[in-house]
Amino acid sequence: MGKIIAMEHVTLDGVIQAPARPDEDARNGFAHGGWAAQRQDPAMQQTMGARMSDAWALLAGRITYEDLYGYWPKQPSNPISDAFERVRKYVVSTTMGEPLPWEGSTLLGGTDDVARVKRERDENLVVFGSGVLVRSLIAAGLLDEMILMIHPVVVGRGERLFAGEGDELTGFDLAESTVTGNGVFIGTYVLAKS
Repeated sequence: MGKIIAMEHVTLDGVIQAPARPDEDARNGFAHGGWAAQRQDPAMQQTMGARMSDAWALLAGRITYEDLYGYWPKQPSNPISDAFERVRKYVVSTTMGEPLPWEGSTLLGGTDDVARVKRERDENLVVFGSGVLVRSLIAAGLLDEMILMIHPVVVGRGERLFAGEGDELTGFDLAESTVTGNGVFIGTYVLAKS
């Protein structure tokens, strides 16, 4: 059984929306797309790469899946685009229908399906973005590890990793950390043992 690992670029004020590109996600008038791009650092790639060996699969919510599908298949062949093309993709959505457009994609209806895939597969399931999905994985006790790349920037509004709904108290333990030369704090967290 593999782990479920969320990797999130996040601002100091908790926003995860559109870190990579200006045109990535302009929902609700978000005008700061690409806020993480200027602070990329080899330490981030090393941290992410350590969890994305040949034994990983993508786990995504609908919005992230649609964005990744709209971008990566159109890119020239490179290590990242090739990895996204060959990796198994699991999409958690109650609004999408099959068949899914991206080769190697499987539709999951909710956290029960995610739990089944986690039990049956040996590879890590890696989540990028997908804030709603991450929150539901935490609530279901399925998230094993969360890597937060906290950028020293405040954007004011946008989709937040933790949107303030619910009243559950969830503790995490810091497993490892580093700070990049660009001032990004990379913290690896695991759910606290009760």
